[in-house]
Amino acid sequence: MEIINEIIQGLIDTSALEWAGVIIGTFYLIFIARKNRFGWLFAMVSTSIYIYLTYSVGLYIESGLQIFYFVMAIYGWASWNKTPSEKRLIIKWPIKYHIINILVSSVVTLLLGFIMAKYTDQKSPYLDAFSTVFSLVATFMVAQRVLENWIYWIVIDAALIFLYADRGFYLTGFHYLVYTIIAIFAFFSWYKLFKAQKNENHVHRT
Repeated sequence: MEIINEIIQGLIDTSALEWAGVIIGTFYLIFIARKNRFGWLFAMVSTSIYIYLTYSVGLYIESGLQIFYFVMAIYGWASWNKTPSEKRLIIKWPIKYHIINILVSSVVTLLLGFIMAKYTDQKSPYLDAFSTVFSLVATFMVAQRVLENWIYWIVIDAALIFLYADRGFYLTGFHYLVYTIIAIFAFFSWYKLFKAQKNENHVHRT
């Protein structure tokens, strides 16, 4: 009961800036899930907000990740803007790409977590390192419209629920719970589109 009261009080005390980041960030994910390029504009604004918020509470790795998100939002906007919506095809990565990514990202996560734990006052260094490192490739996968990006985000967003809630950002923690749910639906939505693309290509070849 005490934990619930603490969470409720945390939501009540949530700053207007965090509310703005959450709302704008939700629009980003909804637009991207629908393959709408305007989602990247929302991403630029929400990441700008979270660069400040995360740095202010000692989540330095996460703050650096938000800067990366901002750069990728610019890249995503430019990339998707060049291609009409109906031609933004969804692709799948070979399994070997995922194996390489997971192995390399895991090693980098452990190294980064160790460095931040030993030499800085970084909070939750290994969890923050995990969400940051795996988010790098996952964000690139979104920009490239790789189907499996959503599987990565389901796991990453679930981890971020605990990371942000632990630092008192209860609204953002709830926000990432919503993100996790949206990512699940987005995966199935993109999968249907991917299957439709394959069927259409098969018809054209025959």
